[in-house]
Amino acid sequence: MFRKKDRTRREFLKAGAAAVAGIAVTGVEKNRSKDRPLHEKSAPADAGLAIRLGIASYTFRNFTRAEMIGFLKQAHVSDMNLKDTKDHLPVDAVEEIKALGDYVSAGIKLHAAGTIYFPKDEDADIRAKFEYVKRAGIGVIVAGDPAPTILPRIEKFVKEYDIKFALHNHGPEDKLWPSPLDVLKAMKTMDPRMGCCIDVGHTVRAGTDVVEAIKQVGPRVFNVHMKDLASFTEKESQVEVGQGKMPVKKIFEALMGIGYAGFVDLEYEINEKEPLPGVMESLAYMQGVLAGMA
Repeated sequence: MFRKKDRTRREFLKAGAAAVAGIAVTGVEKNRSKDRPLHEKSAPADAGLAIRLGIASYTFRNFTRAEMIGFLKQAHVSDMNLKDTKDHLPVDAVEEIKALGDYVSAGIKLHAAGTIYFPKDEDADIRAKFEYVKRAGIGVIVAGDPAPTILPRIEKFVKEYDIKFALHNHGPEDKLWPSPLDVLKAMKTMDPRMGCCIDVGHTVRAGTDVVEAIKQVGPRVFNVHMKDLASFTEKESQVEVGQGKMPVKKIFEALMGIGYAGFVDLEYEINEKEPLPGVMESLAYMQGVLAGMA
């Protein structure tokens, strides 16, 4: 006999697969947003759903850009949060342009870059990172661990480049930004383009109610990193989305409630040598939840 949770999970997975299949039959072009490139012969993972789904490239940190693009095609994902890992989005300008050409050819759209670190309170260092993101045509920087004293200088570049700055919280190990609420406290009087990338796993491990955090950060939520945990106190307890304790549906409801227009990016950090099965299972679960909510 199956447990109720197992039945519910199977129903979500089945609904997700059915939703994507139905969209593919009726045509991708009809359902995709106007600024989305057409994925080759496949529906994007978030097509027709209330929340847009993507993937953080750190998920494929052990694989080259070409290998990652192949995985994305199999997963029917066309939206990425890219990081300078392997050759995913090189910092070198020439190599970056080559990478961007590969993504354009594959029909992959880039909506965020990071995590990018800002250790120096220096214009030259900060400008180089904004130029890196600008070259890629990306509108959101997912940032890691700048000191609070650096934020006013970063704010100056946010205004100059019109690029959103989403500070990523990193849980109880992060002495500066464990929770999205710590980010909000530091930025609540700054330019509205200064905000947060909420990592739901790190948030719950910091002892913060992730649903309430989304509601409080509100319009300053610019990106979300999705993962699931079997225990909210154990960093190494990550599982496929839907197998753990993360309140996925309530998270989506909270995002809809604040009118969130960004992406929920799966950051799948386990099974790093063979991530695709877990990635596809996690995406299918989220698609099923969203399809059920629709």
